[in-house]
Amino acid sequence: MPRRVRTAVAALAVALAAALGCAGCGFGPGVAARGVDVRVTEGFGTTNLGHAQESKVTGTVMQALQRSFKVSTKYGGGFVESIDGHSGSSDRYDWFLYINGIQSPKGAASTQVHKGDHVWWDLHDWRATDSIPAVVGAFPEPFTNGFGGKRYPTIVECVKAESGPCNTVTNELSSFKIPVSQGAIGYGSGNDSIGVVVGDWQKIDGELAAELIKFGPGASGVYARFVEDGSKLELLDPDGKIARTFGPDTGIVAAVNGNGPGNSNAVPTWLITGTDAAGVTAAAKAFTQSRLADHFALVVHDGTDYPVPYQAHPPSS
Repeated sequence: MPRRVRTAVAALAVALAAALGCAGCGFGPGVAARGVDVRVTEGFGTTNLGHAQESKVTGTVMQALQRSFKVSTKYGGGFVESIDGHSGSSDRYDWFLYINGIQSPKGAASTQVHKGDHVWWDLHDWRATDSIPAVVGAFPEPFTNGFGGKRYPTIVECVKAESGPCNTVTNELSSFKIPVSQGAIGYGSGNDSIGVVVGDWQKIDGELAAELIKFGPGASGVYARFVEDGSKLELLDPDGKIARTFGPDTGIVAAVNGNGPGNSNAVPTWLITGTDAAGVTAAAKAFTQSRLADHFALVVHDGTDYPVPYQAHPPSS
């Protein structure tokens, strides 16, 4: 990333942290915590390799995986090498761990499980980036159980208050008994709340999360980027190369590290955005558990869902 871009992104991060207005908000009772859900996939969630649910919550993430799958490890047992015979390679193809939709900052052997955790292992190509800080495919996580056993308030930040897309997103979160506050853009983003930004890209450009998106997966972890002042959205393949380009009526649901690249804070910012108002409406309608399941990010165009990174021929099990 060019130096002037890094400087601009850092400045935006400081501004957003200063704008945090709800650090002390309470958020009441949430969805009842259950056991631990362990999911194993390949190719950015495109191929299901296994799924297990544990009613008891004990030990580490590694131990939870080993109770249901055959696992081989490396580096003294701290990191996964293979799961049920599926292993990475020296050619930048490896296992990555997401807990409640957030990339784990620590190894599985040193990370405790908590009630309600959605533990997701994915085997994928990391040539374009080895850092995808947040994904959408564990929805309604991290809104229900947070991260590391800590829940966070949810702030829906809208370009236009009480708009159709804004209300669609708020109602979907409320259907999971997630307490939600609405505010203007920049109202809730910070270390102590999960922001959900709703609006067309031209109007949210300048938000840190949007700034990251336009620089591609190396900056945002999202394999899509807006071009031509936000009027077009490029879908990228696992190599980070342009695979398809869509114009009007295109929306995207994605999640990024709301505090900028290199910041280890786990709290993400979600984006419900698009090339225009119709695209935002389409993205808001895609903000459901069934449509987001197992996707790293989701582009919607002309009534069709396109998981990104875009893969014409996903890996098969």
